[in-house]
Amino acid sequence: MTGDMIEEFTAKNGEKVMLRPVRIEDAEQIIHAVAQIIKSGAYIQKESARSLAEEQRFIENMIQLDNMYVAAVLNDEIVGIARVIRGELEMKRHTGLFRTWLVHSAQGNGIGSNIMNYTMKWCRTHQLHKLCLTVFASNDLAHKLYERYGFIEEGVQKEQVKINEMYDDEILMAYFFNKKE
Repeated sequence: MTGDMIEEFTAKNGEKVMLRPVRIEDAEQIIHAVAQIIKSGAYIQKESARSLAEEQRFIENMIQLDNMYVAAVLNDEIVGIARVIRGELEMKRHTGLFRTWLVHSAQGNGIGSNIMNYTMKWCRTHQLHKLCLTVFASNDLAHKLYERYGFIEEGVQKEQVKINEMYDDEILMAYFFNKKE
């Protein structure tokens, strides 16, 4: 998967954070964090957390397929994840689909920016040409973060989601890695 790509940094609040590949034994903490995010009604494209067995199988699959699945660890707790799932077909293997989330208490401390740096480095190391993601139009913070990293809008799916009885657009974004980087 991400091999031994481990990065440590100090968050804006002074706490030490580690970004490291997810391990099978992380499944329970990931499920707990996902449940927290779903309960808070934050921007996550899940309606329920996976079961322990499902999350363990997902982690195993990510490792087998050499995809990126990393955890943001703060005080021995997983407070976020990021993953890149590469195209399964040979004709799409040069692309990746990016997903990430952070628990609310970990937001605003620069962890998201460090996750983006880690992800971009991983994509370059794995010779991806294009990294895709979607973001809800109302998630201005994430949208601005992706734009800062050079992602461009490829399209908008109008009223694609309904959150708290309100329709929201889903923005398709992509980053193109060029050979000169």
